[in-house]
Amino acid sequence: MSLTERQKRHLKGLAHHLKPVVMVGQAGLSEGVIKEVGAALDHHELIKVKLAGAGHAARLAMIAAIAEQAGAETILSIGQMAVFYRPNPQKKGKRIELPS
Repeated sequence: MSLTERQKRHLKGLAHHLKPVVMVGQAGLSEGVIKEVGAALDHHELIKVKLAGAGHAARLAMIAAIAEQAGAETILSIGQMAVFYRPNPQKKGKRIELPS
């Protein structure tokens, strides 16, 4: 999935007011965390993840691993927060509409 800069800006604006739905602690990334991220993306399409208890390089590695394993696009990464997006065509209810 490849998003344009305009689409990423739109998603950043939508994510600004979101609270983190998944938190990665000192134990790091586990299979359960990846499953939880996948379930949250299925339900919300756009989520914030808090990556606590790790250094900068470890957080960047975790962000890349989450994006790859969950099939999501990393929208933003600032400090201990990361925002991920994955569209869900089967989602019931309101879906996120991206600008063209």
